[in-house]
Amino acid sequence: MATKPVCLSDYEQYAQQVLPKAVFDYYCSGADDQQTLADNVAAFSRLCLRPRVLRDVSNIDLSVTVLGQNISMPICVSATAMQRMAHPEGEVATVKACSAQGTGMMLSTWATSTIEEVAEASPGATRWLQLYIYRDRDVTESLVRRAEEAGYQGIFLTVDTPYLGKRLADMRNKFKLPSHLRMANFETSELAFAKSDYGSASGLAGYTADAIDPSIKWEDIDWLRDLTKLPIVLKGILRADDARAAVKHGVDGILVSNHGARQLDCVPATIDALVEIAEAVGGSAEVFLDGGVRKGTDVLKALALGAKAVFVGRPVLWGLAYQGEEGVNDVLQMLREEFKLASALAGCRNVREIDRSVVRSRSWTASRF
Repeated sequence: MATKPVCLSDYEQYAQQVLPKAVFDYYCSGADDQQTLADNVAAFSRLCLRPRVLRDVSNIDLSVTVLGQNISMPICVSATAMQRMAHPEGEVATVKACSAQGTGMMLSTWATSTIEEVAEASPGATRWLQLYIYRDRDVTESLVRRAEEAGYQGIFLTVDTPYLGKRLADMRNKFKLPSHLRMANFETSELAFAKSDYGSASGLAGYTADAIDPSIKWEDIDWLRDLTKLPIVLKGILRADDARAAVKHGVDGILVSNHGARQLDCVPATIDALVEIAEAVGGSAEVFLDGGVRKGTDVLKALALGAKAVFVGRPVLWGLAYQGEEGVNDVLQMLREEFKLASALAGCRNVREIDRSVVRSRSWTASRF
């Protein structure tokens, strides 16, 4: 790229040029016809901002507390699998950038760096583990224990993946991990996604069918709650009734997520689902959002509608592909500066002043806000 990127789409264009097609397609694609993938981004444009003026915005405080951890801004890094496909340092580079920016990183169970490697790379960073419940519960318990021992500060349990969504690009590419990589948190080739043939056009779909437990239910949340004292967040909630059930089962947070639009197509964009979930929870648990966040104004809108923080995934991968740790640092810094400017121009001096009055539907007469 001749000039330094000036927006997140610049990083994505660069990544598309340099990454192998199967890798880029795996990272960027969604399920089926990808309607929700497009809508995750487009839904933010259906909201407009209503700025306050004459508010003395000479000083803007972006800091927030997430699951008891103080971070410098309400923009965190979501779990994205197999980051060493984007850059040789992968998740290690990402956690270092998060530490430099004073924000938190969610590490994927399907990382290409171990729980311990990421912890050792940046001991002072805020780190959370994204978790799947495996058919072999001992495997799941081992991951939780390792996260505890390595100083992780929370568990984000993915609840929307009893099976892998139908991802056409992965099927066409017969996606599998490059031969020099493996899911580093597992010892056996079956669990490390290192087999040569999973009997499926998409190796990851075959892996998920073999390894992940599709029978999980609300009682398994109780099992996990009894297993660890770490805060637990359910990742993949899109309905108010599920949010209320999550609170009844003692979770500490809810991540409004449609898995980057990679599971069930035609579900709501996460920003559209956020309001009913925030209202259903009513402050009984922290509410977060991922999916489609590409600009500082997106962060502002999500916070105005009830999110305590947002998580970004794909933009981090594009930063990794661009320049490793420095690229991720640049992406996070870009979002920080955009969010700070958006907050100032909206008349919000800190995150506590970002409330529902700041945002409206573009169809004002039909607005529910």
